Amino acid sequence: MLSLPPTVRILLAREPADLRKGFDGLSGLVEQVLGHDPLSGHLFVFRNRRGDRLKVLYWDQDGLVIWYKRLEKGSFRFPSCEGESVEVRAADLAMILEGIDLASVRRRPRYIRLPVEAPA
Repeated sequence: MLSLPPTVRILLAREPADLRKGFDGLSGLVEQVLGHDPLSGHLFVFRNRRGDRLKVLYWDQDGLVIWYKRLEKGSFRFPSCEGESVEVRAADLAMILEGIDLASVRRRPRYIRLPVEAPA
């Protein structure tokens, strides 16, 4: 299971990416397509068109890191989304990496704390 601080966001890119891209190319996709800062410390997840390869780009205190996985059989299934990306939890990313389709997962109700608005 992935162990990440709760402040780290995990964003899955909706559109397939050219995974020949390295640090600079993926950073450009994060800025231009996803509209985020690649140095934020969040995880940005990209897959190729066939869905059998996946790259994760993130900032690790003093440099960018790419984590790359190629499946010998099968594909990664991302959840559908309306925008350019979808935010998931660490448990969701772990399930995607294990080959679980999130559309078939049944979640039990849980408490979600809503953000508190600052007084005006």
